[in-house]
Amino acid sequence: MTTPDPNAVDSAERVINTVVEKHADDLVDLRRDLHRHPELSWEERRTTDRVVEVLGHLGFRVTVSQRSGALAEIGEGERVVALRADLDALPVHDLTQDPWTSTVPGVAHACGHDVHTSALVGAAHALAELHDRGQLPGRVRLLFQPAEEVMPGGAVHLVNHGALEEVERIYALHTEPAVDVGTIGVRTGPITSAADRIEVRLEGTGGHTSRPHLTGDLTFALAKITSELPAVLSRRMDPRAGVSVVWGVLRAGAAPNVIPDQGIAAGTVRILDSVAWAGVEAVVREAVLDIVRPYGVTAAVDYLQGVPPVVNDAASARIVNAAVDAVLGPHHRTEVPQSLGGEDFGWYLAGVPGAMFRLGTRTPGGPTYDLHQGDLRVDEQSVAIGARVLAAVAVRTLVTAR
Repeated sequence: MTTPDPNAVDSAERVINTVVEKHADDLVDLRRDLHRHPELSWEERRTTDRVVEVLGHLGFRVTVSQRSGALAEIGEGERVVALRADLDALPVHDLTQDPWTSTVPGVAHACGHDVHTSALVGAAHALAELHDRGQLPGRVRLLFQPAEEVMPGGAVHLVNHGALEEVERIYALHTEPAVDVGTIGVRTGPITSAADRIEVRLEGTGGHTSRPHLTGDLTFALAKITSELPAVLSRRMDPRAGVSVVWGVLRAGAAPNVIPDQGIAAGTVRILDSVAWAGVEAVVREAVLDIVRPYGVTAAVDYLQGVPPVVNDAASARIVNAAVDAVLGPHHRTEVPQSLGGEDFGWYLAGVPGAMFRLGTRTPGGPTYDLHQGDLRVDEQSVAIGARVLAAVAVRTLVTAR
């Protein structure tokens, strides 16, 4: 690590604070506009257009994806740092009563991606000003990524199209409704888990419930899958890996006295450890077949390897800490635990070092909301705070990280 010029860094961070404060109201307006018009994964064309319009005025070199999303770069030199925001919303009904509630039935920004996008646009304003003043010590690439909410995630798409070429480090933020606004949560090492999707389809002869011995008792076998697969994994996988199987779909039959001939169970497999993640699929497939074998039914397993854990490297986490201390103050950061949530940002960190940090969005003294719920509300002061930290992290990386 090289030692940064403290005067140059301090000057750049003063510019960042001033520029973001100047545009704070505009960033909130942008966030509300995006919240009114949420778009599902791979459909984020309006969102992309709104972002690209601003970036073009700021002098960024912009490349728009054929599907949705965009890459934008500013600055000169060999060194490149990347900042990422995700654009997509969720198939969730917006239950909030704000004037900017979703106008799209059944779709809402229930994970805070409208905040992520607006914060990165705010960082873009500050970085453009630094470039104009000759104070940007390298290139900053902004990744406005589609489809974070689907597996294996839009990150794979951007990586395959060269998003990480020449990039030294990459950073992102994620809203955290359990942390007060003004506080940044940082962690060295894994901050999310791996997340996979599993679907088990059973088929049997079916028949009358009075004669289960003459049928493949499919419903009973399906129940055994849902209860025994988690138990098997708890013994077949290292318990320190924290394997968690949770079912979201369980469906079979339509009449109480009929054993159906088809059924389905679907859910997620989450695991804290990347090494164990590499081997869990084979164990799941073997265990499902062993569980259903006594019941005279057949099983087909669809297993989608979703996203790896997000693992923050120590040097990148230190840069985030230093940026938070500089633009907010050391009492504005905290250490956060590893989450079982999945995040496709892990695909970027499989290629280059970097870090994700948590952006507090809870109003102090207010209720604690949960992500992926239609009643999620955020304290909008978080947008400008996220913008300041993202821009400061980029500058500090360009002058310190080797």
